[in-house]
Amino acid sequence: MDGVDWERRWRRAEADADNARKRCDRLVAERTAAERERCTAAWLPLLDHLDLALTHAGADPAAIVAGVEHVRDEARAVLGRLGYEPIGEPGEVFDPARHEAAEAVAGGAEGAGTVVRVIRPGYGGPDSLLRPAAVAVSVADDP
Repeated sequence: MDGVDWERRWRRAEADADNARKRCDRLVAERTAAERERCTAAWLPLLDHLDLALTHAGADPAAIVAGVEHVRDEARAVLGRLGYEPIGEPGEVFDPARHEAAEAVAGGAEGAGTVVRVIRPGYGGPDSLLRPAAVAVSVADDP
């Protein structure tokens, strides 16, 4: 092979690599847009229910509370479908990888290092943590 043939092959390989990079960039952008749209669409029913609740603002307070609880449950269900389950239950052993100690509570029948109260629930999946749970943790009584 002469030098012209090598240069032609080199330019062709460079063009193929550039085209492959552009295809990959395009594919990543399309998949990112599709996933963003899917996640956003999952939240639309919650907005609809919040709008409906606001139109009934003058209704019976118990009905409004029940409606807000329904919207909260629906929001948790959306997070569950996206792979994020609630974290933090009273009685759990405190785990610094999943819990954030926001308060220390002396004494208690639970024993030291136990979650006494969930201040703000956390959410996570099997391999990731979206947000740790903020909890009150029991500590040993001072002697």
